[in-house]
Amino acid sequence: MTDTARPADANLKSIFADAVRAAPRAGTPPEIHARFYPYAGLSSTIRLRQGTIYVRVSDVLQQSPREVLIALASILVAKLYRRKVSEEHAYTYRQYTLRPEVLHASDSARRRRGYKLVTSPRGKFHDLAEVFDVLNERYFNGALARPRLSWSQGKTRRVLGHHDYVHGTIIVSRTLDSTAIPKFVLEYVLYHEMLHVKHPPRLVGGRTIYHGSEFRADEQRFERGGEATRWLEEIAAPVRRRNKRRRLATPTKRLREQSSRPGR
Repeated sequence: MTDTARPADANLKSIFADAVRAAPRAGTPPEIHARFYPYAGLSSTIRLRQGTIYVRVSDVLQQSPREVLIALASILVAKLYRRKVSEEHAYTYRQYTLRPEVLHASDSARRRRGYKLVTSPRGKFHDLAEVFDVLNERYFNGALARPRLSWSQGKTRRVLGHHDYVHGTIIVSRTLDSTAIPKFVLEYVLYHEMLHVKHPPRLVGGRTIYHGSEFRADEQRFERGGEATRWLEEIAAPVRRRNKRRRLATPTKRLREQSSRPGR
């Protein structure tokens, strides 16, 4: 990319150059390549490679006020150099991205450019469409329109269910497609995601609320919720233990790395 490629990109480069000069760091300021990029949403990235900073900012933000881009540049540069993010800049950027017109533009970009990796609702032991229909009648009087349903591509334990309101899709972990796990556990996970269809996310005081009071009240209606929760904790336990071992091992690993450096 050259500096004269697009005026908007040249302006973006200038903003990030100012942010880099203002950041406390040592050494010569690096070269900067910055551009607006057609991400599926509000994603923005910054990387330092061989002395050059590469920045990509979602083109959803291309018409945003200059102070918003300055705030974003400050945030990304602070993260790049592992500095504390300015609360003022974080607030400025967050408030702008929560505007209805910005959220609408982001969702629209996700619909046009994004996609979901889906397989099929029919698993080896369970059919998600059949489970959905049973739960729909039992808890929603058949009022929920069925979204696209799919088992995950792999057997995940950390995330067992996910509802994507932009693509109208519910994904359930293939881990639950098993005779070793009671069917009511699968039903509980799918019921939780169905509640996200009934209770879409909403903005309250600048925060996105996914599990409001009405959501939680409906969640308590599931007949064996407590028992299902205990099963889910057991399913996720290996992941928690593995993460704990990694956290405990990290300081020892760092000490070994430091002791092996020249001059240590």
